[in-house]
Amino acid sequence: MTKSKDYSEEKRDKVERSKSVMMKNKKKNQKRLGGKGLSLEVFANAKSKDNNYNPAIIKKKREFYKNAKYVKKYKQSLKQQTDTQHRPFMARTISEDGDETNFSKNMEKKNKKNNKQSLEELYANKRQEQEKARLEKEALLQAKKEARERTEGQRKEIRERMYKKTRSGQPVMKYRMEHLLQSIQGSQS
Repeated sequence: MTKSKDYSEEKRDKVERSKSVMMKNKKKNQKRLGGKGLSLEVFANAKSKDNNYNPAIIKKKREFYKNAKYVKKYKQSLKQQTDTQHRPFMARTISEDGDETNFSKNMEKKNKKNNKQSLEELYANKRQEQEKARLEKEALLQAKKEARERTEGQRKEIRERMYKKTRSGQPVMKYRMEHLLQSIQGSQS
């Protein structure tokens, strides 16, 4: 009976060892694959989600908004710096009559008049530049069109010569030979 007990114990030990090895392998596989598999409920929910879900796009959008925020802050800081640099000098002057006048108010009135004139001049200059650019563009387009028509005419003339035939329907070889000679000379030079 002792042999049978030893045999059954050995068998049990083997089974336990194989179970422990299997458990270790199972744990290794789970670790390698990133955890346990999805439950049926989670799998069904994942399948029913929107197909447009793309983490890369979401990351790009987040980054875009973050950059936009930084740009906005930068522009605001620049604006504040320019405001502090160009703030008019607030000095009070005493006129000849003896009453105080606000220097900055007088300057603003003058600036408004000057700004109106300068804006009109800027507008006129801008319109002239636009008109000049438009005329130049039209001239370029016209020149290109004429060059294209010229080359098309030349091609058409060459094609007509190449396809000329005699009374009996044979091709006229004179023009074909000239064309071949020209192409050879052109490739050499």
